[in-house]
Amino acid sequence: MGSAAKAAAKPAAGTARSRKPPQGRGIGAGVLGAVGIVAGGLVVGTAALAAVATTRVARTVITPVRRRPQNQTIRAFDEQLGTVTLRATPDASMPGRFGLWWGSDTCFAKVGGLIERGDGTVTRELERVEFGALRVGRARISGYYYLRPEELGLPVASVEIPTDLGQAPAWIFPAPDDADEGRWVIQVHGWGATRQEGLRSVRTYHDAGFTCLLASYRNDGDAPESLDRRYGLGGTEWRDIEAAIGYAVEHGARSIVLMGWSMGGAVVLQTITRSTALEHVTGIVLESPVVDWIDTLSYQGNLLRLPDLVTRGAMRLIESEWSGPITGQGAPIDLRSMDFVARASELSLPMLILHSDDDGFVPSTGSRALAEARSDIVTLVSFDVALHTKLWNYDEAKWSAAITAWLAENVAGASEAVS
Repeated sequence: MGSAAKAAAKPAAGTARSRKPPQGRGIGAGVLGAVGIVAGGLVVGTAALAAVATTRVARTVITPVRRRPQNQTIRAFDEQLGTVTLRATPDASMPGRFGLWWGSDTCFAKVGGLIERGDGTVTRELERVEFGALRVGRARISGYYYLRPEELGLPVASVEIPTDLGQAPAWIFPAPDDADEGRWVIQVHGWGATRQEGLRSVRTYHDAGFTCLLASYRNDGDAPESLDRRYGLGGTEWRDIEAAIGYAVEHGARSIVLMGWSMGGAVVLQTITRSTALEHVTGIVLESPVVDWIDTLSYQGNLLRLPDLVTRGAMRLIESEWSGPITGQGAPIDLRSMDFVARASELSLPMLILHSDDDGFVPSTGSRALAEARSDIVTLVSFDVALHTKLWNYDEAKWSAAITAWLAENVAGASEAVS
């Protein structure tokens, strides 16, 4: 973004590799969270019930979710003392700072560090109620900490990126005035998420001298919908990220890092192996990424204790030419082409992967296998207890330091900004 654009920027308006699922870990509010709702209650005792379960699982995988399960409980709160007591679940018991939703996602607060552990409960710092009135009852913990771009206190502009489906909204945070304006990072959010997911990362990249573009893509609730209104698990969404790359280049980008969160990692991997507009893409950062969809879906099936017949059947439906009337998808998805451990030899860009071994949603086995297969280009920074896409929330210092150091070593010009 040039100096004129900076001046105009203003706050915007609002497989075989799978391991045994960790005990006690919920699915969370990630890519296949809704599968537990639609399939968990089905007892598959007949072929008919198996067919129903298989269809529902397949449809859930590719259908954008708009409402997340409220799998947390607010037990008590004291706004004067600035505390909130929650049921002791893995995410509620983890150090760090998080978002807390309740009231069917009509209310939101920011919660901070752990204060006390009780009998089946944890008490945390209540930092701020953003909107809504606190009350006991159902809730959920979120990795979202910032909801509005202006919360970061940085110049920001709302823009629209032309795609083959129409205009996709994005936020752009210009690089600092003294930085090279040619270094950009494009943030790609995950399944069921929005560009808000990437707000946590903006300060790290800004401090390293990067312009940050937080993109939207088809069917995410912000960008235009496709005709089938279904996810392509990266196989269609990459076109919108290709458009974002084109937009960045048109506005002065000469070195672009693509960062993908969860399914956004699959979108990024599809982009760098399918796009013809990669001249200026110089690196990749993946957070809790889907490196192999077959591995991930098999893991989820095990986690939900689904019969193998159902899990395999759901994948077959997603991949089949004839299943469109059943799943609602406009075209089959080639899941085997989305195994980037098998396709590791096709990768060439330097890559940083951040993944927690207790992810509980997308197994870290794929990330570890890819890092082993391509140790020449892949740097893996592992966490132990940060769950899925909550690595920044758990240990912001480690997370940011890993990205900053990787940028300095692998992206031309970044070292001057972070030294």
